[in-house]
Amino acid sequence: MDPEAFLDIANQVIKLKMFPYFDIAHSLLCALSVKEDLGAGAQAFSRKHPLACWLSTMLVVFAGGMVANGLLGEPILAPLKNTPQLLVATACWYIVFYTPFDVGYKVAKFLPVKLVASAMKEIYRAKKIHDGVTHAAKLYPNAFIIMIIIGTLKGNGAGFTKLLERLIRGVWTPTAMEFLQPSFYTKASLIASIIFVLDKKTDLISAPHALVYFGIVIFLVYFKLSSILLGIHDPFVPFENLSCALFFGGIWDSLAKILGRGQAKEESKDAKKSN
Repeated sequence: MDPEAFLDIANQVIKLKMFPYFDIAHSLLCALSVKEDLGAGAQAFSRKHPLACWLSTMLVVFAGGMVANGLLGEPILAPLKNTPQLLVATACWYIVFYTPFDVGYKVAKFLPVKLVASAMKEIYRAKKIHDGVTHAAKLYPNAFIIMIIIGTLKGNGAGFTKLLERLIRGVWTPTAMEFLQPSFYTKASLIASIIFVLDKKTDLISAPHALVYFGIVIFLVYFKLSSILLGIHDPFVPFENLSCALFFGGIWDSLAKILGRGQAKEESKDAKKSN
């Protein structure tokens, strides 16, 4: 592709307006995730506890903004001031949980619809990460770690509020901590935040900003569609295993076990000889 044409596409992507279509895709998939997390009891729960169902879904939809605002000392409920966006999220929640014969849920789960919505959600995620890094950079111009944290939370805030979101529905799962088992979306948001910070605050990345942004969008969309179509859920696992073995004690633990076994064998041989 002609570089100028590619750059023009990148500039168009970075200027995309998120409301209403990308917000619809995001809200629809958030409602789907809540329903699937409820499992077989989703229908009974939604009929018996509609308020808890709505609150948990809204928390998933607006989690990134709420958590980031709380850490930055801004009003936690500020994301809810956007009434049109709140109405879109509520409409998506209603469609997924309450349409007759579960038509809304079945349509949202239909593979072509889910693929399009997932791709749009990843574009939405890239936008949220970028906005989070930019906002944090205005408040703390030299605090790279704060920019990265806010960008990561904006990208996958729902992962960090899962404990509270389930608690609203009356389920206590203390092991559902994103810090213990970070999902691919958290890792991808972390990497994207680091790249945006390096692009914004250093000279390490010489490419135009639009190309950097577009590259992150392609990365997020590609791996999201790969997870749906090919079952590739976390491409970072091999690198994590390697880094843990090299830098976080894995290789030394294995070596200690081998030496320990050898020493135990020698001791047992000496004991037999003495007997």
